[in-house]
Amino acid sequence: QVQLVDSGGGLVQAGGSLRLSCLASGPIFRTYHMGWFRQAPGKEREFVAAIYRTGSVTVYADSVKGRFTISRDNAKNSVTLQMYSLTPEDTATYYCAAGRNWPLRASSAPYWGQGTQVTVSS
Repeated sequence: QVQLVDSGGGLVQAGGSLRLSCLASGPIFRTYHMGWFRQAPGKEREFVAAIYRTGSVTVYADSVKGRFTISRDNAKNSVTLQMYSLTPEDTATYYCAAGRNWPLRASSAPYWGQGTQVTVSS
């Protein structure tokens, strides 16, 4: 069982940056691949970024590539999403997720954070 707690969202102007964090409980964090997904009002949940359980591989959605960076610290049971050059299109609730299948997909990730709101004003 893994419990995830997301944090770090907020209101930021376009062009700004935010850093999201996800803290996981349990000693087996390092056995899970981690990722971030987001959902805007009226839209389906979409993939943002994922990181392999060892941290050796990262993947990004095309819409965030070059602007967002995902990282993890297995010693601290944490995963971070650093977001730069934010645009209003990045406005959404962001969710941390954990799963054992790679690549990480929303449909196969059994553990989710509660979500943290990111709002980017124009």
